[in-house]
Amino acid sequence: MAPETLTRAQPSAIQGAGARPGFRLAVFGLLLVAATAVLALVHITQGTSTVNAADIIGLILGNDDADTAAVVAASRVPRLVAGVLVGVALGVAGVIMQSVSRNALASPDTLAVNAGAHLAIVAVAAFGIQVPLLGAVGVAFLGGIAAASLVLALSGAGQSGSVRLVLAGSAIALAFSALTHALLLLFAQETRNLFAWGSGSLAQSGMEKFVLLAPLIGVVVAVLLIKSRSLDLLTLGDDQARVLGINVRSTQVLAIVLAVLLAAAAVTISGPIGFVGLAAPAVVRLAAAKIPGLHRHVALILASALMGIFLVLGADVLLRAIIGAQTAVEVPTGVVTTIFGAIFLVILAHRMRTSGPTREARSVSLRPTRPGAGAAVVVLLVLLVLAGIAAGLLLGDAKLLLGDLANWVTGQAGPVVSSVMDARFPRVAASLLAGASLALAGTVIQAVTRNPLAEPSIIGVSGGAGLGAILVITLVPLAGFWTVSAGAGIGAAVTAAVVFGLAFRGGLQTDRFVLVGIGVSAAAMAGITLLIVMTDPFNEAKALTWLSGSTYGRSMENLIPMSIALLITVPVIASLHRTQDLLSLDEDTPKLLGISVPRSRMILLVSAVVLTGSAVAGIGVIGFVGLVAPHAARALVGARHKLAIPTAVLLGALLVCVGDMIGRTAIAPQQLPAGLLTALLGAPYFVWLLFRSRLAR
Repeated sequence: MAPETLTRAQPSAIQGAGARPGFRLAVFGLLLVAATAVLALVHITQGTSTVNAADIIGLILGNDDADTAAVVAASRVPRLVAGVLVGVALGVAGVIMQSVSRNALASPDTLAVNAGAHLAIVAVAAFGIQVPLLGAVGVAFLGGIAAASLVLALSGAGQSGSVRLVLAGSAIALAFSALTHALLLLFAQETRNLFAWGSGSLAQSGMEKFVLLAPLIGVVVAVLLIKSRSLDLLTLGDDQARVLGINVRSTQVLAIVLAVLLAAAAVTISGPIGFVGLAAPAVVRLAAAKIPGLHRHVALILASALMGIFLVLGADVLLRAIIGAQTAVEVPTGVVTTIFGAIFLVILAHRMRTSGPTREARSVSLRPTRPGAGAAVVVLLVLLVLAGIAAGLLLGDAKLLLGDLANWVTGQAGPVVSSVMDARFPRVAASLLAGASLALAGTVIQAVTRNPLAEPSIIGVSGGAGLGAILVITLVPLAGFWTVSAGAGIGAAVTAAVVFGLAFRGGLQTDRFVLVGIGVSAAAMAGITLLIVMTDPFNEAKALTWLSGSTYGRSMENLIPMSIALLITVPVIASLHRTQDLLSLDEDTPKLLGISVPRSRMILLVSAVVLTGSAVAGIGVIGFVGLVAPHAARALVGARHKLAIPTAVLLGALLVCVGDMIGRTAIAPQQLPAGLLTALLGAPYFVWLLFRSRLAR
């Protein structure tokens, strides 16, 4: 299965498969039903009470045990039916999104539907708005449909390639997640317990959600089954579908609306459970290559629904089997689905082979900019960075004047000004160094992989560094800064080795790299959530602050790793600017010109990992900088790395510095982490960039 676009069904297969379903299709369906049923029986025997499998069997056989019946009715059954509903909703939503966009990477996760729905629900809770259960579904639906519409519009409905779809989805999801985290921090009391819920939890307090939402999900699935013939014809292409009498636009809109409604219902029931909507249809489509008739949507929808149930219940069963039912109460089921879904995605990506020129990265133009234009841009950015530094030093909970800054620089400031500046200068310096490091790392990674989506956060290096650091903080609470920094460096190195080792095995393939990176990044972030909820579930602010990147409390010591990393890597990366130009073109040109591609890639990627690990150790996990800054640099000065590198470095430093300054000033004396503001500042530009590039196509 190629992730770029879904394989188009042959007309003869569509016409003939319905008359004779096929023995293998029936066997596959029965096996999937049987496996799901067995898993459901195992699931209902697990729990925190002493009720075991024998008690459950006795209850089924008619034993009148009031205590067992009460436990099953109040706890076991609600959790089971929640898993069933969520599995059906996400499995069907994922397969419909993939079919309509003709893109195997489309899902409630990659279309930012989960992020939009989560943001909408958190916003309603934060502002104290009380809504009934069905009203919550409506709120989640509005957030999800807004996110999906924006992503599909920016990516050309997903038909221009997986990279563009995931690029748009990642940008919107990052921005929505930043807003969500900001609300969780600012309205901690109103949004209590929504951090863990944001990873997806099957814990239920009764059957109310099942009673109200099961009919809704059932009706939506039934409508999609009725429209399955139209969905089959859509896979032939718009023109052929129109010839066969299908109203393509209305069918696509209806299908997407219904898929988003399913995802919104799932979020309302359990929070955003990750990767089920992507993994369940992917597994079924893999089987469809061997089983005649499974590619038809009437079978594809039902099989994806069953596979969704199997994945959700399987994750919950495995979680409680490994860590115990009592401990599992605190751990969101979505963490497990994300980890195992990510592993599946990595395995799937590793097995993929290129299927044609549509999968190759687009060549980069190296035409020079107008003489002097690039230098003028760099000079202007230097001035803007200096202005950002001045604003960062002067603004905050205490406002200072330029005279105060001059007195502090010359050592003539009073004790109050000195105290403020001594605390503020390391924060401003940390934001500058972290922004420069991440932007430089993103520029290098994009050049080496010829992938505009590649950046430290999305490909997992930032998440791995964060996981390493939080692991040290969790296991060694009194660990010093250098020990935490070492943990971040090791985490970044391990994740980089996994991502690049799998992605480059058998030759560079853009889609494989994207899938591996997304999988490892999601697994790393799920691992961070798992550590936090298992060790300190009531300190959500600590987790959110770290995951959002904060300069709070930074000292001069925190600047050392980033400074050393930049001093070591900048000369190396700058000296290889011409090599990066050639690597960004194609696979063969650098070899023809005598460049050792493996050696150059290794040097550049190691440099990027060092930069990322030091930045995460310095101020935490900050996304988007390594994605936005290189794109903006190329838009300003062109693709030649001689100018693109310094431009990206200055843009990254400016972006984080301004984000940190606004975070310290906008709601003073309260503060928002720099990473939240960075995402909010970078997202509008990146959306505009994607929209402009789509118009230019």
